[in-house]
Amino acid sequence: MSDSVSDCTEQPRSAVTEAEVEALVRGICFKTGPPRTLGVEVEWLVHELRSPQLPVTPERLEAAYAALRTVPLRSALTVEPGGQLELSSPPATSLMECIGTVSADLDAARAVLREHDLGLVGMGNDPWHTPRRFLRQPRYDAMEAYLDRAGPAGRAMMCTSASVQVCLDAGYEEPGPLGHGRRWWLAHHLGAVLVAAFANSPLAGGEPTGWLSTRQLLWMEIGAGRAGAPALDGDPRAAWARHVVDAPVMCVRREDDGPWDVPDGLSFREWTRSGAPRPPTQEDLDYHLTTLFPPVRPRGHLELRMIDAQPGENGWIVPLAVATALFDDPEAAETAYRAVKPLAERARPLPAPHNPLWIDAARSGLADPELREVADICFATALRALPRLGATTEVVDAVAAYRDRYVVRGRCPADDLLDELYGTDRTLHGKDIRT
Repeated sequence: MSDSVSDCTEQPRSAVTEAEVEALVRGICFKTGPPRTLGVEVEWLVHELRSPQLPVTPERLEAAYAALRTVPLRSALTVEPGGQLELSSPPATSLMECIGTVSADLDAARAVLREHDLGLVGMGNDPWHTPRRFLRQPRYDAMEAYLDRAGPAGRAMMCTSASVQVCLDAGYEEPGPLGHGRRWWLAHHLGAVLVAAFANSPLAGGEPTGWLSTRQLLWMEIGAGRAGAPALDGDPRAAWARHVVDAPVMCVRREDDGPWDVPDGLSFREWTRSGAPRPPTQEDLDYHLTTLFPPVRPRGHLELRMIDAQPGENGWIVPLAVATALFDDPEAAETAYRAVKPLAERARPLPAPHNPLWIDAARSGLADPELREVADICFATALRALPRLGATTEVVDAVAAYRDRYVVRGRCPADDLLDELYGTDRTLHGKDIRT
């Protein structure tokens, strides 16, 4: 959500037509070429270091973030609407370069936060606290007003959720395991396997929600126009362009200090045709793109947005390594494609995440036998591919340990949280469930 966007400027901008909008989206959504770079965006809940169930005041968060902004980091530091912390790596030329950069930045960030008695917590949804806005900006005021129309899920997504987002090159122009069409299709089916394998948000308000990935449930409840994928039939560029122009406009920015307009039911296509409340510009289109949150977002590269934040200081490395191996190693990509292909029948024609496959993944995780079988194949495939991508023994061992602890047993980190809840001490209070 903390996408880098520019505010309105004082210079007048030229209006764009419907045809120009579609052409612009087609031109920027898939930048094809050999996969060479990757990145990761890691979001964290920020809680009391010793008692994470206690609330942290906005004043303490602001003081900690002010100190953190003085620390030189290679990753971009942003803050989410509820005060979650996000580090976004620069594009890396290898998996180990990406891991090294983000690990060093996280070490620096944790050191600063410890001085304020705060710590980073890796969970997909805050299990203790109700949604509370930390950032007060026109973008998030408008987002809250828009999302409130559909119910409480939007506020929870903004303020209590956290994820690991893996960014991969779009792929080659031509067909094949590394072609952009294949990678686009794979992302939307392997994505359900990643949801199930890394589900880590079974709680809200201290109680089970009935879903192992409550975070994914929140995205589904926001609605297909805002957080859904386009149909997978036909050319990915054309499908995404149609999806963008038909998606509802979240807000119309203003140049003055007043609140931004939040139209009701106005698509970008309709905006270009009506020109009201003012004609849209290319800058408005750029902004509109940052307000769409599908599980796979094409931003020149592919942004995989479906993975819950992971437990432990280095838990984020495992989904990054697995996804990189299954997309960027040609042999692994072909094996993963064949493994997930039968899952397409369960998805039906419905786009992710609003189809039975994704719903089952978020609700049941790897307790679903078919998802468990496919996940096991994919993890075994990733383990064989990682050395070819230059992964260290430590990284390979971390993936192997995750597979043994969770995948082969049909479990995910959410099961650990539920075990803590229903164990000998049936309350979260006083429990340290961060690792």
